[in-house]
Amino acid sequence: MVLYAYQTFGCDVKGYFDPSKYKKEEIDGTYRLLSPLTFSPFTSLIVFNPVKYNKVRNSSTQLLEQNEKEYVERKKELEELKPINLPIWKKQQEEALTLLENEYQLNKALLLGYADPQSLPKSKFYTTCKEYVDAMTTKDKEKMYSVWKGLFEPKKGEEVYSGTKDAFTAKWNDPRKDEYAIIDLMNAFNNCANHSFRPKADEDNTLFTTFEKVFVTIKRDCDEP
Repeated sequence: MVLYAYQTFGCDVKGYFDPSKYKKEEIDGTYRLLSPLTFSPFTSLIVFNPVKYNKVRNSSTQLLEQNEKEYVERKKELEELKPINLPIWKKQQEEALTLLENEYQLNKALLLGYADPQSLPKSKFYTTCKEYVDAMTTKDKEKMYSVWKGLFEPKKGEEVYSGTKDAFTAKWNDPRKDEYAIIDLMNAFNNCANHSFRPKADEDNTLFTTFEKVFVTIKRDCDEP
C-alpha cells in the first residue's frame, strides 16, 4: 500500500491505495477536481467606494491583461489534469472548465463595464441581468436612480441586495451620487451573473465519498469542533 496525504473538512487524512490499481498522478488530479474553483482565480473586483472605482477604471487595461493571463494559466492546469478514469471525474473536469470560462467572462465584463458601462450589453450575461445593465446604460438618469433605489428596498421572496436605508440616503446625498449608483448596480450585476452559473454545492458529499473509495484504509486526524 502507498500513502496519500490530503486534507478535507478540517481533517488531515492519510489514505493508503493500491499502486497496481491507481497512479498517484490520477489521485492528485482527482483530488484537485473536488473543489477546483472554491475561490476565484481572478483578482477580486469587489468595489464599494469611488476611490476603488476610479482605481479599477484607470487600471482596466492592465487588469484585463492580468485576467487573460490568469485564465490561460488556470485553463491549462485544468486541461492537463489526469483524474481517475470514471465518468464522474470526466464530468467534474468539464464542469470545472465551464465554471472557469464563466468566471473569466464575468470578470472581463466587469472590467470593461467599470471602464465604460456602454460595453455591458455585449456581455454574455446581458440577457440574464438585463435590468441592471439597462439602468447603467440608459440616458435617462431617473430610470437609473429608480433601479438603484430598488436595490435597497426589500422584495418579498427574493434575495435582497445588502444595504440599508441610511446607507442609501448617504450615497444619494453625496456629490459622487452617480458613481455610487454605478458601483451598486455593477455589484448587483455581478451577483446576478454569478448566481446564473454557479453549480450547486455537493451537499451530500458524493464527490468526496467517491474519491475516498480509492483508498483501502483511511486514517483521520481532525480538529476538535
